[in-house]
Amino acid sequence: MHPYTKALLSSVPDLGKKELSPPSGETPSLINPPSGCRFHPRCPFALEVCRTKEPPVVEVNGRKVACWLYETDRGKATG
Repeated sequence: MHPYTKALLSSVPDLGKKELSPPSGETPSLINPPSGCRFHPRCPFALEVCRTKEPPVVEVNGRKVACWLYETDRGKATG
């Protein structure tokens, strides 16, 4: 459900696709990961809060996702 996961899955080659579309942006360092959400440097939907705070794990339709886009209480996300 995370936008970065969706981007990774869309970049997987398949017989029906001629073009690959890998995620854009800089790959985060494994030794020194970025603050906030570790995927914000490559996420096309990154918000300002993604750069500063790690997202909480929330359940959406029976699945768990750690992404500010799915946070239901926006007051917590920005405050």
